[in-house]
This record gives sequence, C-alpha cells and structure tokens, in this order.
Amino acid sequence: MSQDNTAVTTNPSEMKYGEREIINGELITFPNPRMGRRYNVDISLPEFTCKCPFSGYPDFATIGIIYVPDQKVVELKALKLYINSFRDRYISHEEVTNQILDDFVAIADPHQITVRADFSPRGNVHMIVEVKHEK
Repeated sequence: MSQDNTAVTTNPSEMKYGEREIINGELITFPNPRMGRRYNVDISLPEFTCKCPFSGYPDFATIGIIYVPDQKVVELKALKLYINSFRDRYISHEEVTNQILDDFVAIADPHQITVRADFSPRGNVHMIVEVKHEK
C-alpha cells in the first residue's frame, strides 16, 4: 500500500492511463521531411529516472540525444514514453545509455547519433556516459 492507502498495481486494467501508455510505448518514426539535407536534431530529456541495479536507489539524469536523420525521424511523444519506461528498471548508467543508443539506431538508422546521459550526483559522485554511432 502507498502512503495515501491506495494500492499500487501492475494490473493493466487498474493502471492510470499514463502508466498504460508508458508500458505500451515504443519508439516510432515518420519519414524525414527533408531527405537529402543533413541537419542535427538535438533533444534534451531532463527527467530521466531508473534504478540502481545494486542498491535499488533511484538514479536521475538528463539524457541528451543529438542525431542526423537519414530516412526516418523519431516521433517525440513516443520517445518520451520510451524514456519513461526505464523508471522502474534496475539498470546501470552504462547499460541504459548504450540501450537507448541501440534502440534508437535499430528504429531510425540515423547517419550519426550521440547519446549523452548526465547523471545527478549521488554519494559525491557525478557520472556522464556518452556513446556514439555513425554509419
């Protein structure tokens, strides 16, 4: 039970609509409206959370994604829901950053992409993980 005496559930029919959207969320794309032109898309996701796989404590980060689209562009609401799907996952800083890159490349196949995860300090330690991919 939560502090306000309401049950926390994982039954999809009892979840709030936002929780259902996050669970069902996946990255989706649409055609690049400017095929043949190279341009940067710079996205900041400042409310990222996941859980430490060792302690279970929450980790907070700002995720930055800069990519040069090829044929596809990632839809932002889908990206938001995808990023929110990590909030209850036990995953290391290194693994989550690489997973975001791998999933993004698999769905959008950009010319190039950099994913930068700037984790909030915890226990006097500040960590940034940056991964890149180029065709």
